[in-house]
Amino acid sequence: MIRKTALALIPACALLAAPALAQDTTIQPGYWEVTNKVSAIVSQTKTEKRCITPAEVAKFVMGPSNRHYKCDYPTRVFRDGKISLKGQCATKNGSKAALQATGTYSPTTFTMIADISTVYAGLPLSARATTTAKRISETCPAQQAAS
Repeated sequence: MIRKTALALIPACALLAAPALAQDTTIQPGYWEVTNKVSAIVSQTKTEKRCITPAEVAKFVMGPSNRHYKCDYPTRVFRDGKISLKGQCATKNGSKAALQATGTYSPTTFTMIADISTVYAGLPLSARATTTAKRISETCPAQQAAS
């Protein structure tokens, strides 16, 4: 049970990034290949290709939000191609994890390494999550752009 709850926070924090308002110079829309790797009690890597529309750029850079967790970043800097984040994520059941991340970005690349730590049932748990992404095309395949 300890691992399951703690591990639920780790992928949630893996893709977390970014500024309250994405800058115009973060990443460009298009067809992207995104790899997320989590190194923890159980490690996993997932690669997907996805269409990022102009309307989705800020959401991608800011990281996903879903019904499982909420994150706040008192330190949130995206400037001159460098990323710096420091904050905390919490699940609905109250589990919390501290997150500190650094990385780089350009119009066609994105890399972030996040160190995540939490205490569950008195046990300290930690993980490292890495997100790398590269734009592989200016345009999305027809079926991706429509979804």
